[in-house]
Amino acid sequence: MARFCTLFSGSSGNSYYIGSEESGILIDAGRTAKQLDAMLEHCGIKCEAVKAIFVTHEHSDHIKGLRVFASRHRLPVFASAGTLSELELLDCLSEKYEAQMIDGNGVEYAGMYIKPFHTSHDCAEGIGYRIDTRDGRTVAVSTDLGFLSDEVRHELTGADMVVLESNHDVGMLQNGPYPYPLKRRILSKTGHLSNTDCAEELNGLAASGTTRFVLAHLSSENNTPELAYQTSLCALTMSGLKQGVDFELSIAPKENAEGKIIIF
Repeated sequence: MARFCTLFSGSSGNSYYIGSEESGILIDAGRTAKQLDAMLEHCGIKCEAVKAIFVTHEHSDHIKGLRVFASRHRLPVFASAGTLSELELLDCLSEKYEAQMIDGNGVEYAGMYIKPFHTSHDCAEGIGYRIDTRDGRTVAVSTDLGFLSDEVRHELTGADMVVLESNHDVGMLQNGPYPYPLKRRILSKTGHLSNTDCAEELNGLAASGTTRFVLAHLSSENNTPELAYQTSLCALTMSGLKQGVDFELSIAPKENAEGKIIIF
């Protein structure tokens, strides 16, 4: 059966495992290689099960451990052309592993089909991923985006599981300590998705067949897990849907201390 596991999520680092017990992929490697190794073991995932790393973009909370982890385990790395160029400039590429461009045609890896889609973020060429697993399930991962474009919405539609950014509460951000330019960046169309913006998308996705929602990349300063959860839960329940019956809603933990794996 298909497995999804948040290793890390948030501004301090992001990495997700998707696949089966025997083989799968990582989306991003935003903690040190040592931390990634330790968390995989903590969650009961063998490092040998990871067959490749798929990078969303070049910001440090998504690539911090990339060079060392990919080199240590000899893993191919996939990213958009723009992201690969930035990774080269950042000296994150190595002759110890193969770096490959992924385009709209996608690739088959670890018994799955992985297709990228463009996201709106202040980076070179940010992408999310839609993954079809070997047992016919689909999971879509989309974080670090200022808004949901038609392309993003199309790729999320119909997925069994959607991992979607619920980064901040607008009120907390506006009244918080961040300097004005940073607030403006986060709130822009190339920034991050708010709790409200995230919640507004869920009913349409539920109508398309999505039954599992994972809220990800929560801000530690401008959000709380309970606030993000209740904002999305309210939107879904107000449309007549019931948690545990029509959908399962959860929060991607900053660190997966419980070693939780979602089997879907």
